[in-house]
Formats: sequence, structure tokens, C-alpha cells
Amino acid sequence: MARSLAVLFLALALLTLSPRATEARRESCISSLITEQLFGDIFLHKDDNACPAKGFYTYDSFVQAAGCFPKFGRTGSVSTRKREIAAFLAQVSHETTGGWATAPDGPYTWGLCFKEEVSPPSNYCDATVKEWPCYPGKSYKGRGPIQLSWNYNYGLAGEALGFDGLKNPETVSNDTLVAFKTALWFWMTERKPKPSCHAVMVGKYRPSKADLAANRTAGFGLLTNIINGGLECGIPDDPRVNDRIGFFRTYAKLFGVDTGPNLDCQNQKHF
Repeated sequence: MARSLAVLFLALALLTLSPRATEARRESCISSLITEQLFGDIFLHKDDNACPAKGFYTYDSFVQAAGCFPKFGRTGSVSTRKREIAAFLAQVSHETTGGWATAPDGPYTWGLCFKEEVSPPSNYCDATVKEWPCYPGKSYKGRGPIQLSWNYNYGLAGEALGFDGLKNPETVSNDTLVAFKTALWFWMTERKPKPSCHAVMVGKYRPSKADLAANRTAGFGLLTNIINGGLECGIPDDPRVNDRIGFFRTYAKLFGVDTGPNLDCQNQKHF
């Protein structure tokens, strides 16, 4: 009898330590903070016929992708974790929005409406980056929730996530799981001198002397600087920045948390 119990306990321990069980725990943690109902309330119109990404961005793919980044939404207090998730969803919502000022249910219910950039101005190939050479005939336009752009980002994301980002960049707009993974990879990855968005939102960002001189203070505005500061930061009352803030305020309220300080980047120099 004792031997049988020992075998049973060993089997249970192995199950607990299995990759599948570990991933399930990670997923359940995220899903305890953002339920499928809340996800649907946030992205009220993502599956409307008017949205080109209809049916692409699913709750299950988001939860599964989040499970591959165990520190996302799992660092700090419950409020900090919720605020990080709200900030992430706010930024990707602006990147993929299909809303407008007088849109049904307001402009901040139309996130995840697009899965790739419409009418890109170029193929986003930086030929000076020899490490990640562009593949002939391919466009590295914005794709996925964070609108991943440029050959070097596709190359780095593909290397980290296990797909050929240079040869097959379309994977980001064809595979919902890969799409969410690229957005989370961008969010979690430090690219010096830029910190990771994750570090900023969980209080681990430590500004350098250059950051302090550039007024790059911690807060949602610094995320915008990391993502698109060269075009949006250092500009008073920029409508793109205001749109990002609008999404964040809306989502923070749904999560029941405050936004924290430094929402804009109008007084920040870009990286």
C-alpha cells in the first residue's frame, strides 16, 4: 500500500512539473485577471464585419501567447499586474484601431480591428542592417497587434519565437498565436537604450543620465516613446498620443485600477 501511494505521489509531482501543466498555470493566472467576458467588453467591435481582422484575434490565442511570457501580468501587486495588462492592450488597440470620434460605443471599443498596415509608404526595408537582410519581394510593413515593422524587428522576433521573419513576414498576419507572441515579445524585450515596456510598467525602469536629461520619466507616456517616440513624442497635444491615453484610461477603469502619472510624452525627447 505504501509503495502504491509513493508511486501515485511521484506521478502527481511529475504532472505538476510538466511543461503542459506549467503553461496551464501561467494561462490560468492571466485569465484570472482578464476573463473572456472582460476581453470581449474591451474589444467590443473587433469581430464586426467592418474590421479586416474579424475572427483573427481570439481570447484563447491571447491567453496562450501570454503563457509563453511568464513575467507578463505576473510581476508585482495585483494592481500592478492589471495596470500592465491594461497598458499593453491600450497600446495595441491604438496600433490596430478601427474607431473614430463618433464611432458606435465610442472610439475606444474598436481595438484589434486591423491585422496589417493599410497602404504602407514603403516596404520598411533598412538595407543598412546587414545582420537582417531583406528577402526579395517581401514587405516588412506593420503586422499584428503591435504592428511589427522593419526587417530587423521581423528578424529578431522570428529568431526569438521560432519562425522565419525575414522570408515569411506574412506569418504575423496569418497566425493569430504568432501575432500575439510578436506583440508580447516586443513588450517584454529591452532594446538599449530603450528599456522594455514591461520594466517600465512594473517599476523596474531605472533612468540613465541621458534619460533624466531627456525627461524620460516612468509612466504610460514612456511606453509611447519606446513604441513610436520618433514620430509622436516632444509634440504638444499630439492626437495619436491622446488616442493611446484614451484607450488606457478606458481600460484601466474596466480593470479597476488607476493609470498612474506621466501619461503623455510631449515633454520627452525620443530615444
